[in-house]
Amino acid sequence: MSASSDISGRAARAAALEILAAALSRRAGLEAALSRAAVTGLDARDRAFARALAMATLRRLGAIDAALQARLAKPPPEPVLNLLRLGAAQLFVLKTPAHAAVDATVGLAPKPFRALVNAVLRGLQREPPQLDDPERLAPSWLYARWRAAYGEAQARAIAAMIAEEPATDLTPREPARAAALAADLDAEVLPQGTLRTARGGDVAGWPGFVEGAWWVQDASAAVPVRLLAVRSGETALDLCAAPGGKALQLAAAGAHVTAVDRSGARLKRVAENLTRTGLTAEVVEADAATWDDTRVFDAVLLDAPCSATGTFRRHPDVLWVASPKDVASLAAVQARLLDSAARRVTPGGRLVYCVCSLEPEEGEAQVAAFLARTPGFALDAVAPGEGGAPEASLRSDGTLRILPQHRPGGADGFYIARFRRLPDQARA
Repeated sequence: MSASSDISGRAARAAALEILAAALSRRAGLEAALSRAAVTGLDARDRAFARALAMATLRRLGAIDAALQARLAKPPPEPVLNLLRLGAAQLFVLKTPAHAAVDATVGLAPKPFRALVNAVLRGLQREPPQLDDPERLAPSWLYARWRAAYGEAQARAIAAMIAEEPATDLTPREPARAAALAADLDAEVLPQGTLRTARGGDVAGWPGFVEGAWWVQDASAAVPVRLLAVRSGETALDLCAAPGGKALQLAAAGAHVTAVDRSGARLKRVAENLTRTGLTAEVVEADAATWDDTRVFDAVLLDAPCSATGTFRRHPDVLWVASPKDVASLAAVQARLLDSAARRVTPGGRLVYCVCSLEPEEGEAQVAAFLARTPGFALDAVAPGEGGAPEASLRSDGTLRILPQHRPGGADGFYIARFRRLPDQARA
């Protein structure tokens, strides 16, 4: 009997409740909850069910909430609301048998609210809600922003991707081995060598993991380093480097890599991945905006901290913990980091700026402001299809605005701009 049909699967459902509450409480709450004892202590079947239930709820949270609001005279306490959300997701997303979904959810509710939980879920059974309307899958303020930036049709296409379970993308350490690795991993090879697989289970058990033949990296996230086009022996600086996929790409291309990040904990992951893949880089714990190193580099990459709204396919929680004020405050951080990055580019060198955000203030507006205040730098236009980017993502100015629907099967939303420092520009 599967966990989804087991009424006694109380621990798995309680773990899903903990995951959901953490995911909606703060940034990185989802990842933190997945490592808690309530989740890791479950057997593999129940752990997988808990995660699947929490993610299914987050992917359709807006539509689920709309359905629940229509049946609630007033909002219940947050833990009870989360239980109702999980119950609805079991019924209509995971297609859990009704007796298991309702009875198990009621059993987890505080006694004063059990009748309410039962009545609401039974009512939804009688009149099943529509949970796939794209306009209800995203928070209303974000959907309005996407509509203003990209138009109604594109906004709906972006939001429709929220409900989709993504495949896993991998970057091979040796591009020449992509076809062989694809055969081992039941993967397809995307343009420029990213591997995409629907394989399930713990990636640590997949072929090639232990020997460091690949690392997990979304197809969009692999594009910025390809646009830097580093050559063996060049110096490369990766600012805000954790968790390290781009540093690994640079090292695999033969560059002498310096990876800087302010988080020592996140840099441990970079070091672990370098060890696993047999690649090398200088790892520095420092604030990239104020790092006092005076070196300049042939190639500089800044993957700046951002609202991360483009990562919702794997992290749907980001949509619900982000706020409009985050976009403005992060834009100020990005401007300081971009100025710092520019100072570290050798004359004639390249700089790539990117964010995994769908918000224009963090992308197009950021680049326009940088060019206006920074003489000696010019946009280096990206060619159609260069770096494996979808051609639909190329803007008229030669920058990239990758929307999730631009690649069949989806991809993270990214903005990417490449600059070149003019050779005759004296270092500021």
